[in-house]
Amino acid sequence: TMGNWLVNHWFSATVLAAWLGINIFLFTYYFLFFNQDERYFYTRAILGSALAWARASAKCLNFNSMLILLPVCRNLLSFLRGTCSCCRRTLRKQLDHNLAFHKLVAYALALFTAVHTIAHLFNLERYNHSQQATDGSLHAVLSKMHLQGSDKWLNPIHSNQTTVEYVTFTTIPGLTGVIITLALILMVTSSTEFIRRNYFEVFWYTHHLFLIYFAGLLIHGIAGLVRGQTEESMEDVHPHHCAHCLTQKDEDCSHNCSKDPEFGSIPAESWKWVLAPVLLYIFERILRVWRARQKVVVTKVVMHPARVLELQMQKKGFRMEVGQYIFVNCPAISLLEWHPFTLTSAPEEDFFSIHVRAAGDWTERLIDTFQQQNLEMPRIEVDGPFGTASEDVFQYEVAMLVGAGIGVTPFASILKSIWYKFQQADQTLKTKKIYFYWLCRDTGAFAWFNDLLASLEQKMAESGKADFLTYRLFLTGWDTSIANNVALRFDTATDTVTGLRHKTIFGRPMWNSEFAAVAAAHPRSVVGVFLCGPGALAKSLQKSCHQHSSLDPRKVKFYFNKENF
Repeated sequence: TMGNWLVNHWFSATVLAAWLGINIFLFTYYFLFFNQDERYFYTRAILGSALAWARASAKCLNFNSMLILLPVCRNLLSFLRGTCSCCRRTLRKQLDHNLAFHKLVAYALALFTAVHTIAHLFNLERYNHSQQATDGSLHAVLSKMHLQGSDKWLNPIHSNQTTVEYVTFTTIPGLTGVIITLALILMVTSSTEFIRRNYFEVFWYTHHLFLIYFAGLLIHGIAGLVRGQTEESMEDVHPHHCAHCLTQKDEDCSHNCSKDPEFGSIPAESWKWVLAPVLLYIFERILRVWRARQKVVVTKVVMHPARVLELQMQKKGFRMEVGQYIFVNCPAISLLEWHPFTLTSAPEEDFFSIHVRAAGDWTERLIDTFQQQNLEMPRIEVDGPFGTASEDVFQYEVAMLVGAGIGVTPFASILKSIWYKFQQADQTLKTKKIYFYWLCRDTGAFAWFNDLLASLEQKMAESGKADFLTYRLFLTGWDTSIANNVALRFDTATDTVTGLRHKTIFGRPMWNSEFAAVAAAHPRSVVGVFLCGPGALAKSLQKSCHQHSSLDPRKVKFYFNKENF
C-alpha cells in the first residue's frame, strides 16, 4: 500500500517535503543567526532568546505569505494545466491539490503567527522591565541610551509610564500586528467545512480580509523597532571587547572603547517576499473582471424536481472541456459574490449549462429570481471555464465515476460528451468502459438526470455498445412506501424509482467488492477513479484505490481523482 501511495503521490510528496524543508531551514538558519550574530549582542542582552524566536518565525511568515495566493490563482492553474497537457498524468493531477496546499500554508501561517506574537509579547515585557531597571546592569544601561541622542536608542520604550498594551496599540508594528492576527483568525475559522457548506457568504466575505492582511504585512516592519549594532560601530567598538565598558569603566575603556555603540533598525523586507505574488494576483483579478464583463445570454431556464434549476447559456468565445467549472455571479442578488458550478453541458453542444441545487441563501435567491422572472431575464456574469480532474477522464481506458447527490454534475458533461462521440463515431475515443455510480438520499434527486441516462441507454443499445456504460444508482435514504412499491414491482423490466433498465440499489455501495469486480474484469488496465462528493467518501475510495492497485506495472492500477472547488 505504501508503494502504491508513493507511485500515485510522488510529486505531491516531493512538493510537501520541499516546502517543509524550506520552512525548517529558514527557521533554523535565522534562529541561529539572531541567537549568535555579534550585531545583536546588545539586543540579546535585553531580549534574550525571544529575539531569535520572533525573527525566525517572521522569516517563515514571509515565505508562506509569498505562497498563499499562488494556489488560488485560477487562471494561472488553468494555464499550467494547458501547458502541462503533454506532461505525465501524475504531474497534471497535482494541480488539483491546489486548495489542500492553500490550507496547509494557511495553517503554517497561523502557527508562525502564534510563535511570532508570543515571542514579541515576551520582548515587549523585557523592553519594559529593562527601561524600569535602575541596577546599573547592561540591559538597564542600554535602555537609557536614548537620553544621549534621539538616534542612539536600542530600547523602543523610553518612559517608565509606558505599558505593554500601550506599545501594542500605538506603534505601527504593534497595531498592524493586532490587525493582521485578527484578520488571519477570522479567515481561518470561517473557512471550516461546516461554514463553507452552510454559510458560504460568511466564508466569502471574511476571506476578503486577505486585503487587510497583506496591507498590514507590507507596513508591519517599517518602524524598525527591533534594532542591532551598525557595521561602522562594530568596527569601532566591538561588543566582545567593549560590552563590559558600559557597566564598568576601566583604563582600557577610555582608550579603545571611548565611543558608545550605535544602533540601526532591521530594514522591512516583507514587501520583497510578497510583491511578485501580489502583482500576479492583481493581474489574475483584472483578468477575472474583464472576462466577467463579457455578455452572457441565458437561452433556456428549466426547473427540475427537487428544486434544481438548470440554466442554459451562451457567451462569445466560450470554449469548454468535460468536467470543467465556472464561477457565476448574479448582480441582482449580490455584486460581489461568485459561486462555483460544474458545467453539465458537453463541449459538442452550442450552449453551456449548470444545474443549481438549493443549498444556502444565495442559491435559494437565485432559484427564486429565475422562478419569478416576468419579462426581463436576470443578468448573469460568468468567469471561466476552469479545469479540474475530470478533464482527464478520456485519458483512461477504464473510468469509474462516482457522484454523490448534486455531485453528479461533472459526470453529466462526461456522459453527454460520450453520447456525442458515439453519434459522430469518434475513432480517437481511448475509453473502452465506464462504470458510473450515483449515490442519492432521496428519489427526487434522480429525476433531472433520468432523461440523460435513458437516452444514453437507448443510444448505446442502438449502436451495439450496450455494455460500454455500466451504471449503478444507490438510494441511501428511503421510507417504507418506496420499499413496498419496489417489492410489488420487483419483476418489472424497468426500475420503479427511476424508470431505467438498471435497478436502483437500496443502501450504500460495498466499495471493496465493486473495486474487486472492476480489477477482475480489467486485469491489465489503468483505471481512473473520479469523485465529486464529500471528504469521507474520498477517503474510502482512496483507500480502495491503494488496496486494489497492483505493484506490478503490467497489472491493474487505480488512480484517484477528486473535484476541488
